[in-house]
Amino acid sequence: MIIEDRIKAFEKLGDFLMDFCDENSNSNHPLETIIQSSYSYNGWFTSNNIKSSISAICNNLSSDKLSSWLSSYSIPVEEKKNVSIIMAGNIPLVGFNDFLCVLMSGHRAVIKLSSKDNRLFLPIIEELIKIEPRFKGDIKLVEKVENFDAVIATGSNESFKHFEYYFKDYPTLLRKSRTSVAIITGEESLDERKALANDIFLYYGLGCRNVTKLYVPKNYDLNLLFEVFFEYQDVILNNKYANNYDYYRAIYMMGKHNILENGFLILKEDKALHSPVAVLNYEYYDEKESLALQLDELKEDIQCIVGKDYISFGKAQQPDLEDYADGIDSLRFLEAI
Repeated sequence: MIIEDRIKAFEKLGDFLMDFCDENSNSNHPLETIIQSSYSYNGWFTSNNIKSSISAICNNLSSDKLSSWLSSYSIPVEEKKNVSIIMAGNIPLVGFNDFLCVLMSGHRAVIKLSSKDNRLFLPIIEELIKIEPRFKGDIKLVEKVENFDAVIATGSNESFKHFEYYFKDYPTLLRKSRTSVAIITGEESLDERKALANDIFLYYGLGCRNVTKLYVPKNYDLNLLFEVFFEYQDVILNNKYANNYDYYRAIYMMGKHNILENGFLILKEDKALHSPVAVLNYEYYDEKESLALQLDELKEDIQCIVGKDYISFGKAQQPDLEDYADGIDSLRFLEAI
């Protein structure tokens, strides 16, 4: 199958997905029936979160974007191989880009879905095969990882160590746990602060591109953030989120930590990049230059940086096709195996 046919198929898949995200779409869309079962199975997968993830995917599936992205690669490859994709399940359809890359490269996708996200992909794969039947032999869902030539795997830091050992004799693209940070200068507009709130609260903060740590200038008024965070107060209605909030609030208060909280989010002064669900860490900084050096030393743990000189506020969860996870070019890897 030539690359133009692959692009055309995914563009049509994008149209199918966009129809689902359209507010005027009818309730008979094949994905509508999946939402409730996904939420019942995984309480983090709300309708809004699923649609947000699908919308971000759709933004990249135009013919122009796909063609521009693929133009610098030598694909499809001449020798088709079985590429095992071990998907994460922290946010809905988080493994879609790997799925896209493998099929665009011309290899076969041997997919091990996460137990946390094993429903949403099924109707999407069915629709893609309906659009382009030649993909049928290139997509296989498996319960056990076997009969593969290369591996793309995403997981926790502990999983990463396991993957390194288990797949040491194969070409691998392995990713571990990362998170994202935001740099506040104090000059942000109200709209920028509102957009930052989305980077924090979307997907309940579970994505590697969610902001879990703020760097703020000394004497910054944190109330400027609390006032825009208020729009997301309904996160506390999610039982899993609320349990996290109550647990860490109690722990921090018993430990006499210096925290600020508003009934649905805890702000904690902490040097750590990662923060638990319902907690947002922050740290004061003096100079932008020294902060830049500090972040460079932490780059292996940071997925992206949001700020005036970095990724625009509100865009953390809308990566372009070239914004590969962990900064590793997936298509170059697939070219070389």
